[in-house]
Amino acid sequence: MTKEQIADQFKALQDTITQTIESTDGNARFKEDIWQREGGGGGRSRVIAKAQIIEKGGVNFSAVHGSLPDKIKTKLKVKSDEFFATGVSLIMHPENPHVPIVHMNIRYFELKDGTYWFGGGIDLTPIYIDKKEAADFHQALKLVCDKYHPEFYQKFKTWADDYFYLSHRDETRGIGGIFFDHLNESEGLTKDELFSFVIEIGQLFAPLYAAIMKKKANSPYSEQEKDWQLHRRGRYVEFNLLQDKGTRFGIDTNGRAESILVSMPPEVKWTYQYEIKANSPEANTISQLKKGTNWLQYL
Repeated sequence: MTKEQIADQFKALQDTITQTIESTDGNARFKEDIWQREGGGGGRSRVIAKAQIIEKGGVNFSAVHGSLPDKIKTKLKVKSDEFFATGVSLIMHPENPHVPIVHMNIRYFELKDGTYWFGGGIDLTPIYIDKKEAADFHQALKLVCDKYHPEFYQKFKTWADDYFYLSHRDETRGIGGIFFDHLNESEGLTKDELFSFVIEIGQLFAPLYAAIMKKKANSPYSEQEKDWQLHRRGRYVEFNLLQDKGTRFGIDTNGRAESILVSMPPEVKWTYQYEIKANSPEANTISQLKKGTNWLQYL
């Protein structure tokens, strides 16, 4: 499996995802920007806005190459100067507070000396936690993980709990999912098998999230529930700007800022000492944003 073949399949995955979101949402269409990176390579950024279900969403594909900045070489503990990186990343911010925010990305990184690895993840950020929905989401991820390695799900689920964690708030971003990085043949799988795992995680997104969209899009909601959604989006922004490694990597490699920051929600609120009433649905959400929850128990 060459880097060009991997990039081609990632690009095809972007097509599948955007087509599924469009058909599920209704009559809205993604706007596409094709861009070139000054240092080498480029990509396609696709954004949907003010649709029937998705208030703002982005599905990006990139395949970039060039010289690795010294600070990235030091951070990654590598010596090779030339790199190639390709991937698909997405974010969906729904209009309805009962439809969860979702994030997914899969990526491949290769150095001129032959060093390579895969990374990625998918996680769900509900504004109001639906335990059955969370269980179904985790079960779907586990089924894919179990096909490739008996330890993948629990290992990557724990990794997601730790990664998608706002340490300054002492809460997880949502109900998690899986997260993995630096996957290579040290996992006991061949490169082709690892790619098969990664692309299958990517292919899982569209049917999984489309089902949630269809189920929850017409749920009635109040002004209070919308207000709570806007405040929870604030936590999403905090994580992406303060802690997300992908955002930092994109900026440090002179990536396209518009594409990197497409993950930002269209509208958000921060209220000083925002009051959450005891025993409210909002308090119930906060109480469940903890590491280590076994969501599968709610199947």
